[in-house]
Formats: sequence, C-alpha cells, structure tokens
Amino acid sequence: MSGWEVNPWLLRWNGLDVEQLRRTESVFALSNGHIGLRGTLDEGEPRGLPGTYLNGFYEAHALPYGESGYGYPEDGQTVVNVTDGKVIRLLVEDEPLDMRYGKAHEHARELDFRTGTLRRRTVWESPTGRRVTVRTERLVSLTQRAVAAILYEVEPEEDVQLVVQSDLLANEPVENDSDDPRVAAALEDPLVADFAHATGYRAILAHHARNSELRMAAAMDHELETDDGVRTEIRAEGDLARFTAAVDVPAGGRLRLVKYLGYGWSAQRSVPALRAQVEAALAGARQTGWDGLLAEQRRFLDEFWEAADVEVRGDDELQQAVRFALFHIMQAAVRGETRAIPGKGLTGPGYDGHAFWDTEMFVLPVLACTVPEAARDALRWRHSTLDKARERAAVLGQAGAAFPWRSINGAECSAYWPAGTAAFHVSGDVAHAVARYVSVTGDLAFEREHGAEILVETARLWASLGHHDQHGGFRIDGVTGPDEYSAVMDNNVYTNLLAQENLRNAAEAVERHPAVAERLEVTPAEVEGWRRAADGMLVPFDDLLGVHEQAEGFTSHAAWDFERVDPDEYPLMLNYPYFDLYRKQVVKQADLVLAMHVRGDAFTPEQKARNFAYYEARTVRDSSLSAGTQAVLAAEVGALQLAYDYLSEAAFTDLHDLHRNVHNGLHMASLAGAWTGLVAGFGGMRDHSGELAFAPRLPPGLQGFSFRLTYRGTRLAVEVAPDQATYRVLSGDGLDASHHGERFTVKPGEPVALSIPDPPQPPEVRQPHNRAPVRRTPPGNQG
Repeated sequence: MSGWEVNPWLLRWNGLDVEQLRRTESVFALSNGHIGLRGTLDEGEPRGLPGTYLNGFYEAHALPYGESGYGYPEDGQTVVNVTDGKVIRLLVEDEPLDMRYGKAHEHARELDFRTGTLRRRTVWESPTGRRVTVRTERLVSLTQRAVAAILYEVEPEEDVQLVVQSDLLANEPVENDSDDPRVAAALEDPLVADFAHATGYRAILAHHARNSELRMAAAMDHELETDDGVRTEIRAEGDLARFTAAVDVPAGGRLRLVKYLGYGWSAQRSVPALRAQVEAALAGARQTGWDGLLAEQRRFLDEFWEAADVEVRGDDELQQAVRFALFHIMQAAVRGETRAIPGKGLTGPGYDGHAFWDTEMFVLPVLACTVPEAARDALRWRHSTLDKARERAAVLGQAGAAFPWRSINGAECSAYWPAGTAAFHVSGDVAHAVARYVSVTGDLAFEREHGAEILVETARLWASLGHHDQHGGFRIDGVTGPDEYSAVMDNNVYTNLLAQENLRNAAEAVERHPAVAERLEVTPAEVEGWRRAADGMLVPFDDLLGVHEQAEGFTSHAAWDFERVDPDEYPLMLNYPYFDLYRKQVVKQADLVLAMHVRGDAFTPEQKARNFAYYEARTVRDSSLSAGTQAVLAAEVGALQLAYDYLSEAAFTDLHDLHRNVHNGLHMASLAGAWTGLVAGFGGMRDHSGELAFAPRLPPGLQGFSFRLTYRGTRLAVEVAPDQATYRVLSGDGLDASHHGERFTVKPGEPVALSIPDPPQPPEVRQPHNRAPVRRTPPGNQG
C-alpha cells in the first residue's frame, strides 16, 4: 500500500513508490526559513530531485532575450542546491541498503506536525537474506538557526557487520524538469571548492558560487553508540567529506548514529569566518544534544499550535491538510531573519527559488496573525532592498521605489517583461502588507524604523506613475495587475485600489512619525498631493453590465471561447499566444476578486455579488494563487458549497498534486490560501482600516471549526458552530470587534456567544467549461 494516511497531526506515506519520490520529497521537506532540506531518503538513492537550500544563496546568470529592450533586467538569479549533508549510507555485510533491491518487509515515512521531525521505519532484507530494522528521524532546528540533525538507528536480527558512511556532498548532479517553463536550466557544478578539513568525527567544506561569488560552508559532526568495538575514518577533499564507521553488531543489538549539521553563507564574510560560524553551530548542537534538540523543537511547536491551530470538525482529510499548510508556512519563515520567503519556500527549486508578491498578499497575512515576528522579519527584508527598488524605479523613469515581481536579492530578475516591467502592483502589495502588519500587531516601532519609509517611497512611485486627467480623476495607465492574461492595461482596479490605500497610509504614517518625514524630506505639499491622488483614484465601472471592469475596457473585449478548449490545453499560457489572451475576457487568476477581499471596503455587498458572478465565469485558475481567494468571496456572497470546494482545492493543491508540479516544491501561497479560506472565508475575518470584524458561517458538510489568532497582543479563539459563534480571549486584554456588523467586546474569562444569521442569497454562478472545482463531499467515515 502507498499513499497518504489521514491523521490530524501527521502525514504518513506507507510503502515506496519510486515514481512518486519527487512529490514526496517536496511534501516531506524540512526547513526553518534559513536551511531547507528536501525529504530525500537517508541513503541518498533512489532519489527524485535532491535539494539542500540556504535562503538567499543563489547563482547569477545572464537573462536571454531574442530582442532586448530598454529597462529589461539583465541578470537572473537561481537558487543553488548547496552541500548535501543528509546522506547516510548503510552496508549490511558489504551489501548496500537500497530500497530497489532486496526486500522491504515494512517501509513508512511520516512528517509530524507536533515534533517538527521527519521519521522513517524500514524493515529490509538484503539479497542474501540478512534482515535489519532501520529507524531514522530528521530535523531542521526551529530554535538554533544554523543547525540540522539526523538520528540513524539500525537493529539487525542476526550477528552482522554494519558499515555506515555519512557524507557532505557538493555539486550533486540534478536533473532538470523542462516541462515547467519557470524552472531554470540546471546549473552544472555551480560551487567552487575553497576549503576542506576533517578530523575525528567532524568535517567542514567551504565553497563559493561561481558567478555570484556568494560564499557558504557546511559542517558535520557525529555521535556514535554501539554495543561493541568500532573502527572509524574520516576524510575531506574538494566536494566530498565522508565519515565511515564499521561495527560488528550482535543480533538484537543496535547501532545508533547522531549526525549534526551546521550551515552558513555570506556575501561579505571570509572563508575562515564562515568556518568559525559553522563550527560554533555544531558546538551548540552538540552541547544541546539530540534529545535536547527534540525537546526544543517540541516546545517551540507547542507554543506555535497554541497560537495558530485551526480545528475542523466533520472533514478529517481537510483537518490534516490545513495543519500541513500551517506547518509548512511556519517552516518557510520562522528563522528567515531578514530574508525573503520564496514562492516555494525552501522545499524545491521551482520558480528558480524566487520570492514574488505571493509573500505579501497571501503568506504574511497568515504569519501576522500567528507568528508576527516572522512577518516582521520578511518585511524587514523588503526594507533592506529599498535601494534596489529605488534604482529600478529610476530605470523605469519613475520616482520612489518599484519592488520586483520576482527576485532573490531584491533586484528584478524576470525576463517576462509585462510583469517584470509593468507589474507595479507589487509595490502596492508590499505597502499593503506593511500597513496590515502594523494594524494587526500595533508595532509602531517597526513602522517608525522600517515601515514608514516603505510607505513613503511606494507612495512616491504612484504619484509619479499616475496622472490627473481633465476631469480630475487620477489614472494609472499601462500596468499589469495580478491577472497575467491581461497585460499592460489602464486603471487596473486592484492596482488602483492598493495605490489609493498606499497613498493614504503613507500620509497618515508621516503624521505619526514626523522625524521620519523630516529625514525623507516629505513636504506638506507632497502629502497633500498623495491625498488628492487617492481621492481622485479612478475605479472603472461598466454601468451597462453593472460590474466593475478588471481594467479599463476589459468588459468590451471579445469573449474567450471556452467550449473549444480541450481540458489538456490548460494552462492556457502554454497552448495559446499571449497576445490572444491579452485581448479576450479570460482571467488567469483572481484579480478583481482579490481586490474585493483586500479592499472590500471599496465595494457594496451588491457589487461584490455581481462582480463575483461575472468574473467567476471568466476565471480559469491557471495559477495556484486563485482558489483560496475565490473561496473567500464565494463565502461572503453566500455560495457556501462553492466556497468549500475552492477551500479544498487550495488545501489539497500540494497533497493531491493538482497542478502536477509539486515535484519542484510546494506552493506557499496556496498553502496560505487554506488558512485564508477558513479564517477569512468561513470565519469572515476582515480588518479594514484597523477595525477587526468577523462574519462566520458554516458550509454544508462541516460540523464546525475553530481558529486562533493574535491581534494587538491578545490571543483570541473563535469557535464556529452551525447556529452560533463563540469568541474567547486566551491571553492578553479584551478586544473590540464586530460580528456580522454587530459590535461587541470580548474580555478575559468572559466569552461571547452570538447567533449566526442566514447567509445572503448567492448570485447564480458558473465557471468556464471544464473549469469548475471538484465538489467537496467529506468522506463517509467522518465522525
């Protein structure tokens, strides 16, 4: 048997399916935001796509263009598979344990969301009939940033000689999957050896990336326990360090190996400094010990789940998927510490390891409410790249700061010019995330030190980019919004509404922090200009159809003939010319619908219902970003079953490999969409203008659900039942909020239970031909 077992707190795969290795390696990846280890088998083979990543460590390469143009980015950046420290090979009387040979009587792997470890148990019989039980457990420390560790235990059923080989291996050959156009060609031998040293049970390798010249070091140390004598040796040279131990183990005895790993990289520090850094990491790990690392991991996760857990009653598979999503979002960010959160986290090389606007609009809203320190650090990374954003704006002839559509180090590196040049909404996304983080946390120190400068420089971009027309309206023309099937359009509603919010938030921030305004030379006239632009912002509306136009003129475009599209021709961008997509009413992903979520205060309930129905019939969801947002708006307009379907699509995108590309890494934004679909969708949570609001309701099929979040230092639990919602303060002070428009105050020790009104009558909706989501019906064995 192989496949995922349903369990609320872990993810278990029984058996070995070699064809599914790439998929399971992504799902079983461990990370802490600094180090990422794909879930390859301990022995290194068989393998799908090996990967060990350090956040921010990349190789540079030229971007190819058939025809270049002014302002096109020249240099690309690709995440590097750095030195692999996961490999521990086992030989049983000189026969290597290889799951493709001999016989595996038992084999199972499981990712535990409470311990933060990947466990494996295998009962293997060699081709000559010798049977051993192998148990392993792997972690990337959530408390010691530079540390990973592996426990490897072997118990033979008869007297045997066991040999273990523990490696550090650089420049592993990695095959490229050319079916994904956004994955760069594999880099051959990107790491150049600088230093190798081995002594005792410890080894260190240092390398630098050939073109970017970033430097990194990896180190390993070992603890070995056996019942008898042991012979060991260690060596290190160039791209390989290997520790070997040979042990005679009696029947019923045990070999126990603990492998400690330390990783570090820098653009500035020397090789000796990096060596000292990873040696110090190993010293700390050895001092803590394996049991201590496990205990630290469990304490950290106990605190995380106390603050962030979501419980789902009536759909056990969805419960597992939502916790899986939260676990991976936390892993992607918690020790990033002023590094980006890539679109795939550190689970695979997809999207070249780049960070997108996905972080600010999908991932950070989750982190702001659950692990606010991680959200703050991700925004500090954006602040650290402001100079590059200013340079990009200047190249494009604009003032202020233009943040990149995709990047690792903060410089734009997209060769898709309609986005890399015209997707200015990214600057609005960053500004929105800043304002939302400050609103949720009340962290005015962050706003003063980092956030206000981001708000000012992005406001300057909009003031420069837009212009007032003859009627006094403020136009932002020639931009690409979230929908990449509509490029270089005038007055994209999403872009304009985020720009409007940005301009107003910048004006308010400089009033709160006059010293920042003085340092940035913000004048009263400039602030007045921001307010006037915000007040005059154009938001296109089609009076004849009674709906907002995604961008000016969109509703006048020809309809796309969905009936003629074969289901295998999705995603459309791989089968139809972009120019045809650009001039038709076909939407890749939620764009105006996303605007109705994040700027819901700019639409009436009637407009939301009409808009949702109109764009639902034109959105093909060729992006994993879409389903979570569509779940939120479907719930708000009363289409509860459809919202449940979309929530499930977001939650199962990776576990069910719905886009057939999980082998390149998980989709962080879609994982975040699982939380958002529940909390903002069925929980109805909004915080427009700093006013916390809920509008909970249950979809058919669920018996209830609950979630936890932290808002301005108060930890709140919200429990939703069929007829009422209960609000409870778990820690901190009381909170003022609203429930379906009714204001209430919840205080410590005084939970508030409020009835849930009937949902609004949903509009009649349909999806494009063959693009309806799978109807979600909870399995029949639900309790």
